[in-house]
Amino acid sequence: MSFDVPDDCQYLESHEWVRETDGTARIGVSTFAQDELGDVVFVELPGEGEDLAAGEDFGVVESIKAVSDVYAPVSGTVTAVNDDLVDQPELVNEDPYGDGWLIEVELSDEGELDDLLSADEYRDQIE
Repeated sequence: MSFDVPDDCQYLESHEWVRETDGTARIGVSTFAQDELGDVVFVELPGEGEDLAAGEDFGVVESIKAVSDVYAPVSGTVTAVNDDLVDQPELVNEDPYGDGWLIEVELSDEGELDDLLSADEYRDQIE
């Protein structure tokens, strides 16, 4: 089975993605991760203004099959939270790289992006 892995994102081995634009990183979970989880029924996310450290868990995605921690690919301050997921957690399944994004952070160290997997490296991991 082939999974959507956008080339404009970078990835953690734990299946989070990050798309960086002008020092802001939008973060979500990959198509592979949402497929493994099954139907997402609840998402718990941090509040705006919270500081995250790369590699630390920042939230929970709960599905009919499992509860999974979500890890920060980069360090920074949360500047936006996808409030649509409160009433529509299924967006994580339906559009993981679009409307199903989780949070946005202002990067504290753009160099951390160099530590993430490229799309090709992530494809190799999940195939």
